[in-house]
Amino acid sequence: MSTTTSTSKTTTTDSQVMLGADIVIESLVRHEVEIIFAYPGGCSMPLHQALTRYKDKIRTILPRHEQGGAFAAQGIARTTGTVGVAMGTSGPGATNLVTAIADAKLDSIPMVAISAQVPRPVIGSDAFQETPIVEVCRGITKHHYLVTDINDLARIMKEAFHIASTGRPGPVLVDIPKDVQLEQCVPDWDGPMNLPGYNLESRKARPEQINQVAAAIKLAKRPLIYAGGGIITANASDELRELVEKTGIPITMTVMGLGSYPTEGPLCMDMLGMHGTVYANVAVSECDLLVALGVRFDDRVTGKLAEFAKDAKIVHIDIDPSELNKNKIAHIPIVADLKPALQMLNKVVEAPEDISGWVDQCMQWKKDDPLTYDKDYDGILQQHAISELSRLTQDRETYLAVGVGQHQMWTAQFYKFKEPRTWMSSSGLGTMGFGLPAAMGAQAAHPDALCVDVEGDGSFTMNIQELATCYCEKLPVKVLLVNNQHLGMVVQWEDRFMEGNRAHTYLGPIDDLEATGKGGKPFVKKRYPDFVAVAKGFGWEAATVSKKEDLTAAIQKMLDYDGPYLLDVEVPYVAHVLPMIPGGMTVKEIIKE
Repeated sequence: MSTTTSTSKTTTTDSQVMLGADIVIESLVRHEVEIIFAYPGGCSMPLHQALTRYKDKIRTILPRHEQGGAFAAQGIARTTGTVGVAMGTSGPGATNLVTAIADAKLDSIPMVAISAQVPRPVIGSDAFQETPIVEVCRGITKHHYLVTDINDLARIMKEAFHIASTGRPGPVLVDIPKDVQLEQCVPDWDGPMNLPGYNLESRKARPEQINQVAAAIKLAKRPLIYAGGGIITANASDELRELVEKTGIPITMTVMGLGSYPTEGPLCMDMLGMHGTVYANVAVSECDLLVALGVRFDDRVTGKLAEFAKDAKIVHIDIDPSELNKNKIAHIPIVADLKPALQMLNKVVEAPEDISGWVDQCMQWKKDDPLTYDKDYDGILQQHAISELSRLTQDRETYLAVGVGQHQMWTAQFYKFKEPRTWMSSSGLGTMGFGLPAAMGAQAAHPDALCVDVEGDGSFTMNIQELATCYCEKLPVKVLLVNNQHLGMVVQWEDRFMEGNRAHTYLGPIDDLEATGKGGKPFVKKRYPDFVAVAKGFGWEAATVSKKEDLTAAIQKMLDYDGPYLLDVEVPYVAHVLPMIPGGMTVKEIIKE
């Protein structure tokens, strides 16, 4: 095919000569992308011009920061299972995508990040707004491309979506020089992909492996299911629930797995790990069979690895072979897509002969050490605010995002999840600033649903500029801001392990710092910033609440408001997320009060 440089407009018929920029956007349309979050710059202008030619086929949302746009793309991916798409220009635009790309990699989120690059002749010359973004992202992407030939562009875009969405999903970076965007060719839409070594056919469970699992379940006396984000990624929640019902085995979930089994299900042991329930962690320590489904045996789950499920036979099913035996040796390791694997298992599995005593013991542990908080406290505790939000949203289609910190763990503990893909949490990377843009993306994908971001003031401030995006794009996101004026999780560690010495964890005016040290009052004298005024300045409706008796009405008003709304809830900074297993320790060292 001939290649010429031009800035003329082109159409999108299969045999038409097209600009590189139009090939990119046409590829998005062919992959059924309905929304892109894109921030323009010098090197991405041709791509944005192309987007205007496709405005009837794809909605372009302008975030106020590239990181916010990429987290919003994750909001789409996490709640729909489709590939989220974000775009930035070269240099700082591309590097602003990096944190969200790393976040997507650790949480296995399907995302295509498109970055513009300086023209090919000046790559490597330290040109204006040049960064070697492919090199920067090499270790945090599932795959990455620098497009140097326009004739490869259609194939590369096809490969990017295929890689991002298949196997263990993840982010793919496509870096496109400006001159490639302005060249022309006739794209080969039907050309074959070139992915040597990317073989998904081998990731199927064999019948004999499934029979081994069924036999282990049949013989178990104290079995436990340990379900992670892989269940949700595989759209295997129905199969998981069928397995629990058929076998009668109690189930615990990671923070990524919440929603895969209903919180109020009869065999739910809730979340395990550092801030998981006492009863889930005790059950793991006492079980004789641990059926691990779509999990990583992450350190925040296992604590001291050698003691985790020490006396249990371990079944581990995961689509990513690199996860098997990486942290914990499995007796029955199976590389497989979870949905068909569980479908096979459900056809042959039988309930263990008699685990009624074990189930009764699990339920007794749950009764003895429930998740709770001081209901007699005369102010508003974070747990109470989240519990009320949960109660008031149970009958509505609700998608919940969180920032990172204490409020994240309290939400995981006290919100009652019913369905998968309704929970968005930066779990592996733990990125502050995740919540608001993730909720924004979910709202764009689910315009008629309720999308709520539960935030702490530290996390919220990191991407607060996305308030403008929500207002301008008419995205009626709700923010429940549990505001304690501190970096609460770090404060908790200071209190527990560093004698309460405050080391730059107070977010208010420096002259009020003495009130926040060890033994300080639960509230600081000055509240800063005025989040209600900030939100209103961005066009939001907003209110604050500090009295316990006013909380329910205030949350209800927020939920009923027809537009974006922020509720600033005054909470104490001395509250701790409990239970807590200190890092590297076991359930024997769990802190309960």
